[in-house]
Amino acid sequence: MTVTQVAGKRTQQAFLDTARIIYQNDTNFICPLDDDIEAVFDTKKNPFFGFGKAIRWILTDGDGKLIGRVAAFINEKKAYNYEQPTGGMGFFECIDDEKAAFLLFDTAKAWLQQNGMQAMDGPINFGENDMFWGLLIEGFVPQSYGMNYNPPYYKKFFDAYGFKTQYEQITNHISAHKPFPDRFTKIANWVAQKPGYRFEHLKASEIEKFAADFMEIYNDAWKDFENFVPIKRETILETFRKMKMIMDENLIWFSYVDDEPAAFVVVLPDANQMIKGFNGKLTLLNKLRFVYNKWKGVSRMRAIVMGTKTKFQKHGLESVMFIKLKEYVLPLKQYDEMELSWVGDFNDKMIALHEAMGGVLGKKHATMRYIF
Repeated sequence: MTVTQVAGKRTQQAFLDTARIIYQNDTNFICPLDDDIEAVFDTKKNPFFGFGKAIRWILTDGDGKLIGRVAAFINEKKAYNYEQPTGGMGFFECIDDEKAAFLLFDTAKAWLQQNGMQAMDGPINFGENDMFWGLLIEGFVPQSYGMNYNPPYYKKFFDAYGFKTQYEQITNHISAHKPFPDRFTKIANWVAQKPGYRFEHLKASEIEKFAADFMEIYNDAWKDFENFVPIKRETILETFRKMKMIMDENLIWFSYVDDEPAAFVVVLPDANQMIKGFNGKLTLLNKLRFVYNKWKGVSRMRAIVMGTKTKFQKHGLESVMFIKLKEYVLPLKQYDEMELSWVGDFNDKMIALHEAMGGVLGKKHATMRYIF
């Protein structure tokens, strides 16, 4: 077996093609867009290169056939927030062969060690955790856009190598047609009438304002979580730019208390239903198919991120925003399901909110760590 560093168009293409080979007979797999994966490793497109670095490799067998791939990266802002300097590995794909898997893990480990790291988290993304993050351990069904999919046998590789689960990422589902529980609805209606409380959906024409509000809320809401690093304005704007192609303004809501940004929920139509069958390629024909699929509509939404400032976390703002969402969605008669993804098993408040809305378990991913 031969490990080759990705450098140049030929190996870049091989890195992308590896997943297509691994999943060629898996009907649950929806191939991520090549452009989305390449953007992660593009120094001009990924702002994380401003404070980190990344590398990737492909693995071939004795006949030169692609059998695996992996990437490693260091986020300088987070690496030293742990007991031991910790890098990341991700975009792991491999045939069902432990020796091949361990060779890929060893390759990532060696590079991280050479760069001063003493542990690696994986599989994670060199970017925000709403994309390409975590090892699927439950719910082996077609995933929504940005959610990692992998064969069940990957877990045995991570366990045998010595990775330990740091936390599980829980994704719950709620029916778009089923009413919210009475108690949830009553609280929402009561909160909505409070003086000084205002709720409005995003307007693309005011994207700079909403990006600033998002940053203010997000950085306050998550500041008490371990190893939190504040999100930057350019990262938010880049994320909003990527979302613009598929987003529906009426699915993204903000809450204000006496005009102070207080909470948000970002929900997107599931783009995976728009790109299914593209095999990761945005050819001219597939772009036309994408436009048609977007116009036709999809049946699933994904709540990709929610946040509420600490001082407003028991004010019931989230319940109002979800009521507003349902008031918009129900008359459309288009969506069947909303995916609430993902919440860490350490986030009791968000888990309780999912339960209050009648959410049921859809899938679990695991973020794991291997200490050298």
